[in-house]
Amino acid sequence: MAPSVSPTITARRDQMFPVLTDADIERMRRFGEARAYAAGEHIVTAGTVSPGLILILSGKVDITQSGGIGPREAIVSYGAGNFIGELAQLSNRPSLVNAEAIEPVEAIVIPSQRLRDLMVQEANLGERVMRALILRRVGLLESGASGPVVIGPPGNGDVLRLQGFLRRSGLPHRALDSDTDPCAKTLIERFHVDPHHLPIVLCPNGKLMHNPGENELARCVGLLRPIDADKVYDVAIVGAGPAGLAAAVYAASEGLSTIVLDCRAFGGQAGASARIENYLGFPTGITGMALMARAYNQAQKFGVEMVIPDEAKLLGAADDTSGARYQLAIGDGESVRTRSVVIASGARYRRLDIANLAQFEGTSVHYWASPIEARLCQSQEVALVGAGNSAGQAAVYLASQVRKVTLLARRDSLDATMSRYLVERIKAQPNIEVLTETEVAALEGHEGNLERLRWRNRVTGEETTRAIHHLFLFIGADPNTDWLANCNVALDAKGFVRTGPDTTPGHGLMETSRSGVFAIGDVRCGSTKRVAAAVGEGAQVVAALHAYLARNGAAAANE
Repeated sequence: MAPSVSPTITARRDQMFPVLTDADIERMRRFGEARAYAAGEHIVTAGTVSPGLILILSGKVDITQSGGIGPREAIVSYGAGNFIGELAQLSNRPSLVNAEAIEPVEAIVIPSQRLRDLMVQEANLGERVMRALILRRVGLLESGASGPVVIGPPGNGDVLRLQGFLRRSGLPHRALDSDTDPCAKTLIERFHVDPHHLPIVLCPNGKLMHNPGENELARCVGLLRPIDADKVYDVAIVGAGPAGLAAAVYAASEGLSTIVLDCRAFGGQAGASARIENYLGFPTGITGMALMARAYNQAQKFGVEMVIPDEAKLLGAADDTSGARYQLAIGDGESVRTRSVVIASGARYRRLDIANLAQFEGTSVHYWASPIEARLCQSQEVALVGAGNSAGQAAVYLASQVRKVTLLARRDSLDATMSRYLVERIKAQPNIEVLTETEVAALEGHEGNLERLRWRNRVTGEETTRAIHHLFLFIGADPNTDWLANCNVALDAKGFVRTGPDTTPGHGLMETSRSGVFAIGDVRCGSTKRVAAAVGEGAQVVAALHAYLARNGAAAANE
């Protein structure tokens, strides 16, 4: 079971739980409404949507957390000048904690929309509030005592899938071993769960789910909500990687109503990077997930509506007179109406051409190198295929967690495809072995568990078999554009989206063959496949959006 004490609470308690001055409180009053709560009243219940950020004027409130099993665990007690809330309140998502009035409480309740207004209009105060909300979420992630509970055998493919989704979504959760954990056994017996139906997930609202899909789980925990069928957005962005999130931040901060869709989780491929050290402004480096989480929170601060995970399936013309030019068909029969579209759907991971690869995916073959995978491989030898920066970052990270990393590369050197600093760092790691001009020949194992890996030297033909139970693949990606096959958006021979005047005369650099539809980031033909370049294109496309909307007289800011 995850530890219940958060080191962040110990180290940064004053920033997590600030006491606002009378002057601060007066500045916040205009954003909310006065409320009173009786002693013993439940102000907020985990799994239900909170009325907003709650600023306490008088009285005392206890904050507790519970993952749906066992007694509630105390986090903090609030008094006058404290406020109740964390990142869930910024986007009107269900609460992850409980708040109970211990004494009669007088408070100001600031709903999510007005909280975002406060962030923008009261910059200094908003910065302190935002920092507290983020740190509180970090504390919940570290404690592992709130959010959904995943119960199943450790190493099970579906357990890893659900854990990975929740981690990439930035949602606190815990995983319990169904074979050894007494709480897990109690739940399995209470709900009469057949072992063949594991894993199960217990959501904060009390609902029990049997091996849910990501979309189903997201709806249960409140990450994914129904789309307003009557609303027309200024821009719909497909993809929540660096390019899509950058476009969302700049568009929303400049007054455009913005919605972002992604079929997996925010962060894209950048979120899989164990450490990014060549991104401007982070001299000590930053994990890809931490960088993308900051962008995700920043977008929500400006009111971007996130629809994740949900998949765009078809881009068509809108058939109404409400001002919408396009309609995106998405999952569950829903659709998004919008005046313009930004395609930032990035790329999907390439897979080895090995007949039985799918048998081992999710349990022994991985496309991410996160702490979840590292724990599975601790003290073992692992193999990693790839020669780009993502492969180098993953190899260095895994080398700090496992006994040995064998890096397989098809080329005769890493120098042509990997940044020099990573090549040098790999050479300096005594437990990383680099085998160039080498490719995977076969995977051997049973019941989804890899037992042996065989590779072949492409020059000599010599084959080597080694007892390796985990294989990491970082062999590049192909454009994620299958969903555009029948959308009249021009693609090149490799499936990347074509843009610019060469595609359609008069169109700008990032505009596709359809007027008002733009493409940015890795999915765009001719783009530089780097995080910084994707962020730059995300910022740049907003100017093109403004120009397009102005020409069509449809910008929400001017209505």
